[in-house]
Amino acid sequence: MSIRIIAIGREHESYVKEGLELFTKRLRPYAQVEWTLLPYAGGDEARSRREESRAVLARIDDRDLVILLDERGTEWDSPTLAAQLERWQGLGKRLVFIIGGAYGVSDELSARADFSWCLSKLVFPHQLVRLLLLEQLYRSYSILAGTPYHHS
Repeated sequence: MSIRIIAIGREHESYVKEGLELFTKRLRPYAQVEWTLLPYAGGDEARSRREESRAVLARIDDRDLVILLDERGTEWDSPTLAAQLERWQGLGKRLVFIIGGAYGVSDELSARADFSWCLSKLVFPHQLVRLLLLEQLYRSYSILAGTPYHHS
């Protein structure tokens, strides 16, 4: 399985980078993870959303299955996310997870997403969202594989 994560923002902070490396290594038996970090656009909210979203859309293929992390998206518990991940895998498409910028994404990018997923109703720094996303993907694959990482 091929997973691409597109995130708006700065390079990974060292404390985040270490965690991302750990979970990327743990994910290798299940999926190959590729990161694309795009810079903040700057300017007012509308301009930032528009420019950042255009940059993301330019990196998405028509055949990709796009999952937008969005506070208005669907919330899942870990076993439900694992089941959803299994369904997505069955489609044979590359999974692309999008972490938008500080002001969110444009309506155009939101409309392109195949799914909107709310990681949590809590607000996290974008750097931590990256780490939480990767950990939850690893947890989901662990659930599907029946390994003891996830204890229900």
